[in-house]
Amino acid sequence: MTTPEEIFICPSAALQEGGLGKRFPVQVHGDETTGFVVRYGGVVYGYLNRCAHVPIELDWAEGEFFESSGLYLMCATHGAVYAPDTGKCAGGPCTGAHLRKIMAVERDGQVFWRPDDIVQPVEA
Repeated sequence: MTTPEEIFICPSAALQEGGLGKRFPVQVHGDETTGFVVRYGGVVYGYLNRCAHVPIELDWAEGEFFESSGLYLMCATHGAVYAPDTGKCAGGPCTGAHLRKIMAVERDGQVFWRPDDIVQPVEA
């Protein structure tokens, strides 16, 4: 298998610590959905935009993934909270479950994601 390409998401400056995230289109098993990246602890993390409880998008408004303290990602529908650095559910209806990680890479002032066996680019 070849090394997956890196796909541009946004400039690094678009992700502020504990602030708005950036959504991007992905495909999982042929279905179009979204992934997202956020900055936490100075590091960029990427996840599939699907709650581990019920597969619905987490953000209540585009890019709004953190709850008010900026310490946890939160599902807008059922209130599940996730650790931004691991994707592990720390409270709510899916405690102990994990968000699906997407490899995010920050380099030269830009943020990219890498497809894997499950999460792929949307076909043109």
